[in-house]
Amino acid sequence: MTRFALMLEYDGGPFMGLQRQSHGPSVQQAVEEAALAITGEQPTMHAAGRTDAGVHALAMRAHIEIDKAIDSFRLMEGLNAKLRPAPVAVTACEVVADDWHARFSCIGRAYEYRILNRRAPPALEAGKVWHEPRPLDAEAMHRAAQALVGRHDFTTFRSAHCQAKEPVKTLDRLAVRREGDHVIIEAAARSFLHHQVRSMVGCLALVGLGKWPEGGIAEALAAKDRAALGLNAPPEGLFFVRAVYP
Repeated sequence: MTRFALMLEYDGGPFMGLQRQSHGPSVQQAVEEAALAITGEQPTMHAAGRTDAGVHALAMRAHIEIDKAIDSFRLMEGLNAKLRPAPVAVTACEVVADDWHARFSCIGRAYEYRILNRRAPPALEAGKVWHEPRPLDAEAMHRAAQALVGRHDFTTFRSAHCQAKEPVKTLDRLAVRREGDHVIIEAAARSFLHHQVRSMVGCLALVGLGKWPEGGIAEALAAKDRAALGLNAPPEGLFFVRAVYP
C-alpha cells in the first residue's frame, strides 16, 4: 500500500463542500471516484481542511492510499483525466511516508478572502468574489482585525453547527489590504472553527462600510455570543490557500 500526497485546486461552486455529503456532490467524492476508475480500488481521501459548499481551494493538501503499483506522475495524470469536466485539478502528487497524514500532520492553515469593491458587478470573477459596491475602508478593517489576533474564545465567530470541542483558537494572522478594486483578507492559524473566517470577514466589512466602529470587533469577540455577530460573509469569496507541515 502506497500513500500519495495530492495538491488540489478546485472551484467549490458546484460542490456541497470538500467532504462527502449524502445530499450532493463533493470534491472528496470526485477524487475518490476518479481513483477508482484508474486503479479499481476505492480509496478514502483525507484532506488538510474541510471547505464548505461554494468555498474554493488553490492548494488543498490531501492524501489517498493505493495498493496497485503506479507512480505518482501516472496517478496525477490519470486523476486529472478522470476528473474532467469537474472543476478539480491535481497540481502535484508525491509518495509520502505511511505516517504522514494530510490532516493530522498539518500544523498551519491559511485562507484568503476576496471582496470586489466597485460599483460594476463581476464579469470574469463571478462566483469567485464577494461583490460589495459600497466603498470599503480597508485600513480601518485592518486595524480592527488586530483585536482578533492571538488566543481567544471565538464563540461569536463560530457556526452554531460547529463540531469543535471548544471555541478557543489561536489566530496567527489576520491582515486586510486593498489591491485596486479588491479588498483582500488573509487569515492564518493552526486550525479554524466552522465559519470562523467568513464570520470575521463579515464583521470587518461592517467596519469598512462605517456601520460598526473599529472597536466593534473587539466587543463582538468579548461577547462570546453568536448573537453578537453582525454578518457572515458569503462562501464564494473564500479560498483555502496553504497547508503547512513540519
